[in-house]
Amino acid sequence: MARLEAWVHGTVQGVWYRASTREQAVALGLTGWVANRPDGSVQLVAEGPKAALDALLAWCRQGPPAAEVERVEFEWGPAGGAFAGFEIRR
Repeated sequence: MARLEAWVHGTVQGVWYRASTREQAVALGLTGWVANRPDGSVQLVAEGPKAALDALLAWCRQGPPAAEVERVEFEWGPAGGAFAGFEIRR
């Protein structure tokens, strides 16, 4: 089990990025959250098996059809087990 924290930059707000990320994370069996940031980026924290997190990170580099991802910054850490599901934070 691991933890992924990522910041997605580009045209990622107002294009269903958060909802699509939640859908992908749930399908992969991950827990955590995703939120818009004031600077126009999207931040996410996800926990689960490393292979599933790798798949989510790969998806984040493209995002939903209307998104234009410029770059994804990310950090790995140990899972804390603090999440019950995967939520969209406002």
